[in-house]
Amino acid sequence: MKKIGIATLALCCGMGAAADTLPVNTFKYAGPFVLQQPYRVDEVDVNNRAFEVARFLDTPLSFAVLQRQGQAVEALPGTAEGCALHLAGFVVENTRYTEAEVKVEGLRHYQLFVDGEKREKGTLKLEPATHEVVIKYLSEAGTAESPKVSVETAEATKLTLREGGQRMYTLDDVLHGVRMAGASLSADGKFLLASFRTNKVGGKSETLNRVTETATGRVVAERTEPLHWMPRSTAYWYIRNGVDGRQLVTVNPVTGAETVVAEPLPEGSFQWSPTEDYLLYSLTQEGPAEREDVYEVVHPDDRQPGWRTRTYLAKYDLQTGLMQPLTFGFHQVRANDISADGRYVLMSVKSSRLTARPTSLTSLYRLDVRTLEAEPLVKDDGFLGSACFSPDGQEVLLSGSPECLGGVGKNVREGQTPSMYDMQLYLLRLSDKVVTPLTRDFAPSVGRFEWSPADGHVYFTAENRDCVSLYRLDGRSHRIEPLSVGEDIVKSFSLAAAAPQLACYGESAANGERLYTMNTRTRKTNRVRDLFAEQMGDIAFGECRAWDFTNSRGDTICGRYYLPPHFDPARKYPMIVNYYGGCSPTSRNFEGRYPHHAYAALGYVVYVIEPSGATGFGQEFSARHVNTAGDYVADDIIEGTRRFAEDHPFVDAKKIGCIGASYGGFMTQYLQTKTNLFAAAISHAGISDHTSYWGEGYWGYSYSEVSMANSYPWADRSLFVDHSPLYNADKIHTPLLFVHGDADHNVPVGESIQLYTALKLLGRETAMVLVKDQDHHILDYGKRIRWQATIFAWFAKWLQDDPAWWNAMYGPKAL
Repeated sequence: MKKIGIATLALCCGMGAAADTLPVNTFKYAGPFVLQQPYRVDEVDVNNRAFEVARFLDTPLSFAVLQRQGQAVEALPGTAEGCALHLAGFVVENTRYTEAEVKVEGLRHYQLFVDGEKREKGTLKLEPATHEVVIKYLSEAGTAESPKVSVETAEATKLTLREGGQRMYTLDDVLHGVRMAGASLSADGKFLLASFRTNKVGGKSETLNRVTETATGRVVAERTEPLHWMPRSTAYWYIRNGVDGRQLVTVNPVTGAETVVAEPLPEGSFQWSPTEDYLLYSLTQEGPAEREDVYEVVHPDDRQPGWRTRTYLAKYDLQTGLMQPLTFGFHQVRANDISADGRYVLMSVKSSRLTARPTSLTSLYRLDVRTLEAEPLVKDDGFLGSACFSPDGQEVLLSGSPECLGGVGKNVREGQTPSMYDMQLYLLRLSDKVVTPLTRDFAPSVGRFEWSPADGHVYFTAENRDCVSLYRLDGRSHRIEPLSVGEDIVKSFSLAAAAPQLACYGESAANGERLYTMNTRTRKTNRVRDLFAEQMGDIAFGECRAWDFTNSRGDTICGRYYLPPHFDPARKYPMIVNYYGGCSPTSRNFEGRYPHHAYAALGYVVYVIEPSGATGFGQEFSARHVNTAGDYVADDIIEGTRRFAEDHPFVDAKKIGCIGASYGGFMTQYLQTKTNLFAAAISHAGISDHTSYWGEGYWGYSYSEVSMANSYPWADRSLFVDHSPLYNADKIHTPLLFVHGDADHNVPVGESIQLYTALKLLGRETAMVLVKDQDHHILDYGKRIRWQATIFAWFAKWLQDDPAWWNAMYGPKAL
């Protein structure tokens, strides 16, 4: 990750200087670093080359010395006693793509580095960022030089000075640096295991697992192997390769003593029994194989790799090494939880039913691992999620959508179908199978949950408007209360099994990840580590502000906006509008698919709107996603964008762009059929034809169970045809860019191809950029960088009237 510490740059157009020549008048200088002539064992080297002083220029010298020892100077020294190396640094910042040349006069021997990379002399193509320029030069005894440095550019206004040493936030910061990979507490709460993943330049990463004392923060262990806490004892475990195979090893964090508890350990994924005497394995069995050249597809999902593989359960006894199969059959089986006494397993069995919604059904059983008798708890429910036992094993906590368990938790208007992605909590009493809905009147959509044996309460995260908040449900009264840790997004949490301790980490719209512990009895919170401050304290960020409005239907529509750094309310700024894909709100994550601060750093106002249909705002609100094919959503986005521009005079209403992915990509396309409000639009992996997506995408028909519940292409032309952008292509006049992974199995690439083709035939302004071998998300390191640059360049072309970046990437072609 780039660190700019050279804060004393002075780039200015001096008196008499040409408009495109910017003299560098101040540098951060380190040196001289005097070098002695090497002892000549021979007069020539192995390549028969005589020694030359100029070869000293290739001598390694760390640029970090500029940060440690560098001093501000206005004139660079050109002489020293004997031969010497010198480092001179300055900073160039550009919020637009530009080409420039660093001119160095008065030096015979020097090398040029930009952002740590050696550059050949000549034109530099600079993508928007804060760039650290370092000149490494050599002076010789007996020579006097007068170094002068300038930057030449055709557009001087694109290069600026940033006072105070702060730099721009860029994709480089999104991709690189240290991030949280996990946090969990020992059963007694006395030790914290935190996992940190370092993402490196080039795309590789490594993970460090650190065990510390919760009370003092003292580090007791650091390892690169994945570590996990034992369920009851104060020990952590990991897997290593031994002489006879894999070893399961437990470690005492106090003494560091290791104990091999199983060898050889069978392959497969497993979880510990709370009694710590057996492992519950999830094992797989391969289904019948087909020929590779000509093959049969027996189910719509059979196109998906691994669909024929089935999972079954087995119990591995740690004393005997016996692997006892617990289930048998061809249906998929999943373990949800193990009772505290280790006797019962909650297991789900999946089955398919294509002829009615929902097409996938789940049955929940309580399996006795001693007798292998299974008691059915829920049969063939298509809306069931996950489940866990109460600490005393007398109740089961379930998650599911509002239609789960006969719709006992449903809370929508008459005639509405709830969103299957709006998750609720239910309590099932095992003695009489009575179900109690716990969150029917609770607007947030439930995420991960855990029932604490320490205090008997349920802790869970939930989509809460555009946040992900942490909550506690009282185990007796069922009252729900928020637990604040000071972050917009709680990304993960962990409970100590036998102590009132919680660990979690999260981030907010204005800051990156931070790690916390909390005493759940007193609610006292302790910040353990602030990764954001450590890595991004030298970055200039614009403000993020909330902005809600009441739409014409009387609904409050939530939103927020990001301002560029060094915001000037007297200026006019172009704006980019972003909205949800799928059904979840565009949350207040600091980073993500579209890092909003990175767009703001390029000089945009970024408006994020949470239109109708998003989860986290209550069942009725999320149900608007169902069987509307974007109508409520589009209305909210159009009205909100217009209202925002009217209420904020710093927005250039003629330079507004929009972007979304997946369902948001469809929305980008659909919006352009309904309005000419936008000056540019980008659809990533968007749906252009609901009928083709319904049948071709891996999850097309099953996602339509959510968005088009009980509606089908042959029965509802209005939804599947009239609401498809392809059949309204002639209404599109906005410059529209399609970006798509050409191996996308969720939304096949044909969804972009067909609307792109239609717009080309209509003579409309459009472009399409495909990303080779990428699926629904662009994950390849190098391809993601170019994909993001493509998006930036398209907006620069149409919203900033600056096609330079786009032309540099996809210049005009005589075709």
